[in-house]
Amino acid sequence: MNSNFKHFNDNMELPKLSICIATYNRGQFIGETLDSILGQIVSDVELVIVDGASPDNTPEVMAQYLLRYPEIRYFREQENSGVDGDYDKAVGYARGEYCWLMTDDDLLCPKAISRVLESINGAFDLVVVNSEIRNIDFSMVLKTRFLQFTSDREYATKDGEKFFSDVANYLSFIGGVVIKRNLWMERDRSSYYGTLFIHVGVIFQHPPINKVKVIADPLIIIRYGNAMWTSRRFEIWMFKWPQLIWSFPDFSDQSKSVACCKEPWRQIKKLILYRAIGGYSLSEYSHFMAGRTQGLSRGVYMAIAMFPATIANFFASLYCVCMNRNARSGFYDLSRSRHATWASRFLARFL
Repeated sequence: MNSNFKHFNDNMELPKLSICIATYNRGQFIGETLDSILGQIVSDVELVIVDGASPDNTPEVMAQYLLRYPEIRYFREQENSGVDGDYDKAVGYARGEYCWLMTDDDLLCPKAISRVLESINGAFDLVVVNSEIRNIDFSMVLKTRFLQFTSDREYATKDGEKFFSDVANYLSFIGGVVIKRNLWMERDRSSYYGTLFIHVGVIFQHPPINKVKVIADPLIIIRYGNAMWTSRRFEIWMFKWPQLIWSFPDFSDQSKSVACCKEPWRQIKKLILYRAIGGYSLSEYSHFMAGRTQGLSRGVYMAIAMFPATIANFFASLYCVCMNRNARSGFYDLSRSRHATWASRFLARFL
């Protein structure tokens, strides 16, 4: 047990940092995440976990940890409020000056907490933590740095446009966000319930956040391909994420296009990729595409949805090997797809 891990009450100095986790149905993974955190906890850090009424064995897993670490503040909700609502609850329960919105299946790197504590000296409203991307069992590195920064960066109010173009795309990953709790609580959050990216709405709404620091060293290891929303990825990345990014009034279209294009669903190349990984079929075409298109383009989009997915998977894999060898995460998606064949998996050996 970590002797530095302690209870806080109203008569004590409140923690500097609250690590806030919203979890749902992660009984298989959350223990490994907690193990990576608990060994690093120091006296001015608390751990807050909101369980959105998980029907799996998450309560049993947490009960074991609470026996060993009663200082963990575990809140099991009566009903699930969605990822946005549950993270908002976690920040609401937290008592730290800053809240780190950590994910429930990824890992903290050694000394990650001490590195963040060094950075949250009150001078910044927001600290963004870089991450490394690995495969689902952490055995293979897919990307050493999600953000291609080699040194820390700081952004003042006048740099808001630069911060948005540099970092908005990365912030689709909530685990990199460390934000002042008071700032979070003062901002509009309810408008972003249901977006799946409440933190992005809080960060980029008007007025811009004044002082931001980005830590270039990866302090988190992402378990790629394990997101709860994987089955909805077409809807999310083709519609929900672009709609959110393009809704912010304080940033130029040029900066928004760096984060993501306005209507990615119109790109034939993306549709073929989603067809290849099993994310785009006649179901998605009927639900999301048919009503938005007409004429020849509608026919093309429908044809892609009907194209044999195994063939699309093979040619997309061949493209990655021959033309885009840096797309390791994309190739990882292709090789794990139910449409992958022995040929696609054979090509994976060349990356």
